[in-house]
Amino acid sequence: MISPRNSLILLLVVAVLTLALCPLIGMKWIPLSTILHADSSVMDANIFWKIRVPRVLTAFLAGSALAVSGMVFQAMFRNPLATPFTLGVSSGASLGAALSVTLGLGFSLFGVSATSILAFVGSSVSILLVYGLTRLRQGFSTATMLLSGVAVSFFFSSLILFLQYSAELYNSFRMLRWVMGGLGTVGYDSLLSIFPFVATGVLLLAYVTHELNLLVLGDDIAMSRGVDVRKTKRLLFFVTSLMVGSVVAVCGPIGFIGMMVPHICRLLGGHDHRYLIPASLLFGGTFLTICDTFARTVLSPAELPVGVITAFLGGPFFVALLLTSKERR
Repeated sequence: MISPRNSLILLLVVAVLTLALCPLIGMKWIPLSTILHADSSVMDANIFWKIRVPRVLTAFLAGSALAVSGMVFQAMFRNPLATPFTLGVSSGASLGAALSVTLGLGFSLFGVSATSILAFVGSSVSILLVYGLTRLRQGFSTATMLLSGVAVSFFFSSLILFLQYSAELYNSFRMLRWVMGGLGTVGYDSLLSIFPFVATGVLLLAYVTHELNLLVLGDDIAMSRGVDVRKTKRLLFFVTSLMVGSVVAVCGPIGFIGMMVPHICRLLGGHDHRYLIPASLLFGGTFLTICDTFARTVLSPAELPVGVITAFLGGPFFVALLLTSKERR
């Protein structure tokens, strides 16, 4: 296993190269010399700066948020299958965004769009439902938690289908694109709408790395070391809902990032969250950026939703993880 410091340096180098190269790749390769010397009115320069650069940055930011959110859920529940996607958080956020589209809400609050607000509310409601259903039974079982998440996810998905069926054609298509997950129509406005939520979430997580390391060992051990488990989990629920809701409002429910990335980062640099958080941020952003670049070029000039790519990779990973977890038990 590579030392945590070296793995972070490696991931940083790969992330920088990805951010530098991916905007050049597309239906048409844009030479770097054209970008450096072209006038702003040239079409290639406009495509690069106004379409590809914000899309790559949005993909990197979204992948980072989804990866670190999955890492937080796995630490809290001590379960490798616990992610925002499997616990219904993504479905709740999607339902909030679908309601915003259906109702035609166009207001904003402190610069935050109605879609982002309702997506955050939907993700929070989903978390509360899963947590409440799990607490209905005596004791706290991770299996019950996962089953509750699946049930809530199916329920919200059925409501989304109902809204799609009853909506107008344009709004139905917009909701369908959210369900698939994609970055087809983004700009700097979309990037700026995600950034405050992700930055706030990461800063809050940076202050609870010690608590996360103790939660992995169990609630009893964490409490014996002076951790307020209930307060810490509430904070973590709020942070993950904040990040996932903002990402889903723009990109849709892109699944399996929060499951695959943290496990790969643990193999690279260990389980210490002081290193695992930045590693998940770097690797998650790099992974989704590469997937999105492939999605927008493999069927060029058509475009494949990036959620299809991550699901194609995440399905076998989920099965392998499920089998290895069973063998360990």
